[in-house]
Amino acid sequence: MDIYTLKAEGLEVRVTNFGARIVSIRTPDRSGKVADVALGYDTIDGYVADNKTYLGSIVGRYGNRIAHGTFSVEGKQYHVPLNNGPNSLHGGTVGFDRHLWQAKEVPGGVEFTLVSPDGDQGYPGTLTVHVKYTVHAPKTLRIDYSATTDKPTVLNLTNHTYFNLGGEGEGTTLGTILGEKVKLDADAYTPVDAGLIPTGVAPVKGTPFDFTQLTVIGGRIGEDNQQLKYGGGYDHNFVVRGKAGELRPAAEVIDPASGRTMTVATTEPGVQFYTGNSLPGLFKGRSGVVYSKNMALCLETQHFPDSPNHPSFPSTELKPGETMHSTTVFRFGVEK
Repeated sequence: MDIYTLKAEGLEVRVTNFGARIVSIRTPDRSGKVADVALGYDTIDGYVADNKTYLGSIVGRYGNRIAHGTFSVEGKQYHVPLNNGPNSLHGGTVGFDRHLWQAKEVPGGVEFTLVSPDGDQGYPGTLTVHVKYTVHAPKTLRIDYSATTDKPTVLNLTNHTYFNLGGEGEGTTLGTILGEKVKLDADAYTPVDAGLIPTGVAPVKGTPFDFTQLTVIGGRIGEDNQQLKYGGGYDHNFVVRGKAGELRPAAEVIDPASGRTMTVATTEPGVQFYTGNSLPGLFKGRSGVVYSKNMALCLETQHFPDSPNHPSFPSTELKPGETMHSTTVFRFGVEK
């Protein structure tokens, strides 16, 4: 297990080949104080022990949920492990986050490669995945994904970093993200059932899911709303405006206390906004703080959950001879 440190002006990102994951992201606040804005552990033992949160990892083969762990490709039905109640989550019981990836240095960063054999966790096809992390000025982290297969299959890759722009408390405290502001470039989202499986697409207007303007996360998270009750907060896929396949804005986050900002752009059709509702309060992070509910947020750029079972959703099928390409860009800054 190795750690690679990537540096650009005002940004330091550490990644590891265990789960092809982001270990830390260090960037300054408005006064110039540098802190880590990504949750993580000081030792590899922390990541091995934590099989609940997916901190910083690449999740796959299928990020997010597949209802009842069942789907069909070209008329053939497949079954994958159930590890989230009646559903399969983030690839199954041994997903991409639990594997050692091959690493090679590339200009400005590192490229990780994983070959997932035919039948891995029940998924068809030998899948070869490349994930490249690079850093650029100003304060920009770029993730490029690509994948090929030798049989028709389904695929949904994303990065599962937990962000707290307030920064870790250097061994003292870590505040929640409820005071941070979020804007999502999405006029619609996918409501869910009690198992967090999408039931369709609905407009955000007039609901607590309207983040078309910068909105304090904690402002409406406790409202008497069935969708918020299902998620224990926000844990929903938002439909990113614009044309999937083109790099376009997806999200913006501002921490008023520190002044740190983050924007997210992606080629993916959706982004899962998750407010750390299920952080279990079991694991101590690198600062010694126990990671608990609402201490971080995720913005997982992705295809929609359970897409293989929703013909109206953008397709996640990948066929032999095709190459899946996807890009997500995180840019950090400060608000004066």
